[in-house]
Amino acid sequence: MNVENKPMEMGMNQAVHVEFGPREPAVAGSFYLAHGEKLRRQLRVWLASDQQTIPAIAVMSPHAGYVYSGATAASVFRRIQVPEHVMVLGPNHTGAGPDVSVRSSGEWITPVGDAPCDEALCRAILREAPMARADQLAHRREHSIEVQLPFLLERNPRVRIAPVILGRLDEPRIRELGVALARAIRSMGEPVLMVISSDMNHYEKADTALRKDDLALERFLALDPAGLLEVTQREQISMCGVIPAAVALHAALSLGASQAELINHTHSGMVNGDLSHVVGYAAARVW
Repeated sequence: MNVENKPMEMGMNQAVHVEFGPREPAVAGSFYLAHGEKLRRQLRVWLASDQQTIPAIAVMSPHAGYVYSGATAASVFRRIQVPEHVMVLGPNHTGAGPDVSVRSSGEWITPVGDAPCDEALCRAILREAPMARADQLAHRREHSIEVQLPFLLERNPRVRIAPVILGRLDEPRIRELGVALARAIRSMGEPVLMVISSDMNHYEKADTALRKDDLALERFLALDPAGLLEVTQREQISMCGVIPAAVALHAALSLGASQAELINHTHSGMVNGDLSHVVGYAAARVW
């Protein structure tokens, strides 16, 4: 049976190796440039900095088309140290696959190079988090991880990624998964960066969007995952990566995080001039 279509049996040892092939780009040419050298030149302009890089336990970066959010994403990536091991947590926009999907092997193909899956880190996630499944269906058309990769590769060409797509999880499972991811990270014995892939509020007037974004960011910067979940639900804030953000905050707290900073906060209307229907973007660091 083709591995791509072979289901993972319930109760199966999730740390067992599953062989997936290369993951081809899904949004090259639409969300970002498909021409490798042109994309590389664009990234180098955005990432150029004379500031000293600083460590991070986690960062949050947007995942819209680069014309709208690329400069915002670059504002955090140019400031931080990108180690060889990176866990990227993204939301499930397509609805395919399990609630916690780990693409545990294979290379992610991009116009600026390939990012291999960090098989050791993926095995650690599958071992420590029983709810996680080795899966590629959730990743096949999902853009939230893919758009982070050119930035990571430009900052560290040796980067290896543990790609994790998250569906609907309730608060107890969010907390459980975050603590499990912290255990997986500790087991590596080397630096691991978590990248939260998320846009902020969607498709409201700019002043409304900024107000809602600020409410969510206040809880994120306070390292308050429960508060972040509560305020986004209460205020109907359509932050698509709220679950990855809450999971990563639980993991970061378990790893000793004590501070966070907002690096940049923008919205789509700043690019296209339409203030009636904007999407918010934020870049932040947790350490």
